[in-house]
Amino acid sequence: MDFDDTREEAEFRARARAWITKNAPHELHTELVNAPFGHLDLRSVDAVQAARQWQSRKARDGWACLSWPEEYGGQGAPQMHTIIWSQEEAVYSRLGAPFLVSQGSLGPTIMTWGTEAQKQKLLPPIVTGVDIWCQLFSEPAAGSDLAGIRTRSIREQDGSWTLKGQKIWSSGAREADWGVILTRSDPDAVKHHGMTMFFIDMRAPGVVVRPIRQITEQSHLNEVYLDNVRVPDEHRIGPVGAGWKVALTMLTNERITVGSHMPTGFEELFSLVNQITQSGVPAVYDRSLRSRLAGFASRANGLKYTYYRALTELSRGGEPGPEMSIMKLVAASTMQEIATLALDLQGLRGAVVQEGMDDNDDRFQMMLLRSAGARIEGGTDQVMRTIIAERVLGLPQDMRADKGIPFSAIPTSPNQKAPAAAE
Repeated sequence: MDFDDTREEAEFRARARAWITKNAPHELHTELVNAPFGHLDLRSVDAVQAARQWQSRKARDGWACLSWPEEYGGQGAPQMHTIIWSQEEAVYSRLGAPFLVSQGSLGPTIMTWGTEAQKQKLLPPIVTGVDIWCQLFSEPAAGSDLAGIRTRSIREQDGSWTLKGQKIWSSGAREADWGVILTRSDPDAVKHHGMTMFFIDMRAPGVVVRPIRQITEQSHLNEVYLDNVRVPDEHRIGPVGAGWKVALTMLTNERITVGSHMPTGFEELFSLVNQITQSGVPAVYDRSLRSRLAGFASRANGLKYTYYRALTELSRGGEPGPEMSIMKLVAASTMQEIATLALDLQGLRGAVVQEGMDDNDDRFQMMLLRSAGARIEGGTDQVMRTIIAERVLGLPQDMRADKGIPFSAIPTSPNQKAPAAAE
């Protein structure tokens, strides 16, 4: 594969670089470089407002959502332009954190499953940064089994729907204007067939959002309660009962986004080993450490080029496949391993997190605390391995005790007896 720019690509890169040099919020550069892993956290300005301004500026001059169709606010550009742009945008891409759901998973899903009216209504405000979206999937009782959700959507006589239930671990729900939500519309259907997807106004009556304080002392995650929230049928995404298929499309796009945007910390680790010494010798000269660095470098490059392959497939009219689960699985575990090694290298200093530390002093501590969640969100490591085993490698499916059983008949306690599965 030739990774050199073609003449057209080189011209595009030069134009992108010149525009970024002129228009980027350079006053935020240092804060963005030192921002905690996982979330946008700025001290001098409101992070969400800064993100909206950068997104609006890009959209104004034709640099936002480059590969999206022009009729929905994009530029209809080849995917290679998206890659070049992300390379040139560099640290300023962190301002896109509030839009990861909107642009990374929701937008492509609407293009696949949405009506033309939904595409015209929902996609342009995402491009311009007017609308921020969140994803309302996980529930307290479902654990890592997304198909076990119990939030109900009930069809009313006028054709509208009433939503009742609770969602949890919803990233950015407090800042979001809209939420895409997976519901149980037919509890008597088998587990994966009785779900329907909607989008809801996060300020609608009956929607209550409560922050969850995390181990990093951030509160990016939230609980969302839905108390008889009325939703018009025009807010349904995909056919009634096809919510699981819509969710799979969204999750696959999410794993591409998470895998490509999750910071593994390799560059920061490489910088660290060049700064510290062991027994008076620069740590980078330690042979065993160099071997581990080589392994991490291989993973980081593997993630990058797997992402490029996914974009190439999309540019050819295809859809991302289950192999994208590899990106999320590898990125999350690499992030945790790198953070652990960095803290070992820092010694006693690595155990300290306290107010007043320099911006850069606690980045690996925050990375380690954040990494545990990274291995759960968007599908646990175990779920990712099952997807890879069954849908990539073609291995036999795991045995399922609930297969063929109506969802309403699945036991919810050890004392309940399950009915016989349908043949």
